[in-house]
Amino acid sequence: MVRGLARYARTIDARTEIPPKDVLPQIRPRHQPYIYSDADVTALMTATRRIRDPFRAHTYRTLIGLLASSGMRVGEAIALDRTDLDHERGVVTVRDGKFGKSREIPLHSTTLEALEEYARHRRRRFPRTRNLAFFLSLAETRLLYKDVHPAFLRLVEGAGLADRKPHRPRIHDLRHSFAVRTLVDAYRGGLDVERRLPLLSTYLGHVSPSSTYWYLSAVPELLGVAARRLESSLGELP
Repeated sequence: MVRGLARYARTIDARTEIPPKDVLPQIRPRHQPYIYSDADVTALMTATRRIRDPFRAHTYRTLIGLLASSGMRVGEAIALDRTDLDHERGVVTVRDGKFGKSREIPLHSTTLEALEEYARHRRRRFPRTRNLAFFLSLAETRLLYKDVHPAFLRLVEGAGLADRKPHRPRIHDLRHSFAVRTLVDAYRGGLDVERRLPLLSTYLGHVSPSSTYWYLSAVPELLGVAARRLESSLGELP
């Protein structure tokens, strides 16, 4: 960024020095996330109908819905046990998540209903299972990321999202999308976003708000909201 500014400045003042490329070590550029729209999430969940086994289709449909509506990490979702879902309180407990942290995540009523429906299907499919995992594979084992990832890529293809820009949508982008949508809703609702950001950080299981800022930086959806707020605050300019 500095070198780009220096090149521009040199067109105005030839004495401007442009820093050499090797003045600092190379840093891997930030991977720009794909922000799913509501229609994208619906398309992914609809694509599960192409999965031959009804229970497996229900498993992936419920998993995608949970990730999109809660912002959980994939590893956290597939690590859930049946006892981690508290139906009465409407929360799910993530135990020993990233950095060994545990937290409770309040769920929307529709998400809770979807999880309860999946639990009923799981009990009918495996009435005598001793596996405590909430999400089960057809082999009656806990889901593994190495199997979930390629299955998700096939759903992306089936949903017609494979050619989206800036890159093929990833399953982790559901978490980015949740964070962005939460802040966009807060802006639109006229809420104090700065005060709510630490709450979002805690909800996502981040060590500090700085990790959450990484999720939100330079996302077009947020930049659009910020531009409209700036225009509103400036009023009519001469």
